[in-house]
Amino acid sequence: MDGGLTTTGALVGALVITLLLVALHLAAPRLRGLPLVPERVTGSFAGGLAVAYVFLHLLPELAEGNEAIGEALSDVVEPTPLLDLSVFLVALAGFAAFYGLDRLARSRAHPIPAGVGSGGRGAGDRGGGGRRDGGPEPAGVYWLHLGSFMVYNALITYTMALRLETGVAFAALFALAMGLHFVLTDRSLEEHYPHRFPRSGRVLLAAALLLGWGADALVAPTSTVLVALLTALLGGSILLNVFKEELPSSGRSSYGWFLAGLGLYAGLLTLVTALGQ
Repeated sequence: MDGGLTTTGALVGALVITLLLVALHLAAPRLRGLPLVPERVTGSFAGGLAVAYVFLHLLPELAEGNEAIGEALSDVVEPTPLLDLSVFLVALAGFAAFYGLDRLARSRAHPIPAGVGSGGRGAGDRGGGGRRDGGPEPAGVYWLHLGSFMVYNALITYTMALRLETGVAFAALFALAMGLHFVLTDRSLEEHYPHRFPRSGRVLLAAALLLGWGADALVAPTSTVLVALLTALLGGSILLNVFKEELPSSGRSSYGWFLAGLGLYAGLLTLVTALGQ
């Protein structure tokens, strides 16, 4: 079976995974620009892997969390159809919150034209900026959007040790999906905020991962209900970001590489599940 780790071992393992995720965040621009590997290949492969994670890992995890809440509260409140929807309502709230932030960002910050990188000389301002007037993006929108992703990152590492206690292989697959997911999230944020994000955003997102692990080391989550609700909130956010960032338009994607990523993750998850039985 896919056995979990002890509490101390899980915390150490979570720190190792956190450091790897930090490295991926900081190295994201270089990973997207690997020589001889077009960005649409890396993006499509990561997208397929993340979509497989959503359907085969995240959605079943939300269902399990809903059952855990029902069992935990069965002695306190009488089960009702509304209670049965609790985790999914929280996931929906996370989805809606991140969608609203994305809409706000798109309305206030103008992305770089297609084909122009953050360091290139694009049409419009000729200075590599993302706004049509060549000025920096609105600070309030930027910090709100970045802050939401910092919370998102902190939740990932805050619950990582608990995932390792439950099962090492499943936690490793989760970390793999999130790591590649960060590479594409980085691309989106840099396109929205080409002036501000390269200077501060990437480092702060990496720091949020360490902050989440630190919070877990100091105050580990113990309540079944709390863990299920945090997972649901994170799940709703992941759902939006996966389908928004990792299913790009045909000009920026390769269906073959998308299927390769999807098939690889589905195969690994199937193998881990079979060995765990």
